[in-house]
Amino acid sequence: MVVALSIVFLTAPSRALQAQITPRSPALGDTISVITQSQTAPTIRFNGKTYPSFDLGNNRYRSLLPTTPLDRPGRLSIQISAGTDTQTIPITLRNRSFPTQSIWLPPGKDDNGSDYEFDRIDAFKAIVSPEKLWSGKFARPSQGGVTAGYGIRRYYNGVFAKDYYHRGIDYAGGYGSAIVAPAAGRVVLIGRESQGFKVHGNCVGLDHGQGVETIYIHMSRIDVKEGDVVRPGQRIGAIGATGAATGSHLHWGLFVHGAAVDPTPWRTNPFE
Repeated sequence: MVVALSIVFLTAPSRALQAQITPRSPALGDTISVITQSQTAPTIRFNGKTYPSFDLGNNRYRSLLPTTPLDRPGRLSIQISAGTDTQTIPITLRNRSFPTQSIWLPPGKDDNGSDYEFDRIDAFKAIVSPEKLWSGKFARPSQGGVTAGYGIRRYYNGVFAKDYYHRGIDYAGGYGSAIVAPAAGRVVLIGRESQGFKVHGNCVGLDHGQGVETIYIHMSRIDVKEGDVVRPGQRIGAIGATGAATGSHLHWGLFVHGAAVDPTPWRTNPFE
């Protein structure tokens, strides 16, 4: 008697990564949000660098990827890896036109800064704390009008600043006008002109969590101290002209994983 054996091969259902990327057509200076559905926290590779992801709950994770005017526009890819699953998603980084501006700094305002100053700034930009402190859109840090936008290329005293771009937004304002926190954050940097901050002048750095920081430069007065947790709209200081400034104004910069991105989308589209 011959018994026929039927062998059935069971294939486990695919658990391929699912990713949502916004904006779908980013331009230079944009922050890219990658939300991944995965059983484990994914690792993101983009533009030659690796970025962490943070738990949103329900097996969803979010990563923020910076772009700047110094990046090369064109075809790029985002590689997402979680466990044995890997997915590569192509994107096109759009070019963007940035104006050129000439700035003349008077003697005494044209200092190149010290290692101490830039070591402190670099350490501030490198912070990646796990807790997300901000919620919703970022507000304006000043009620003054915008005098210089993000990404401007500059000549300083007639010399073109190579590999430079304006790393934030400048707001006009009378000396002593209020500067407020645009979102909840923790004060992690206090810099003072009298202590060697010759370029940034008096400044405050806020950590908003998960690799997002903001900085407030050229202040006349600082009303917070390191370690303070500030709420949205809380006064942190006043507009001034300390450091490398030609007049009274606020420079507001926003960093994502150490890269200065355009703050404008953070005021119009919440990165939740």
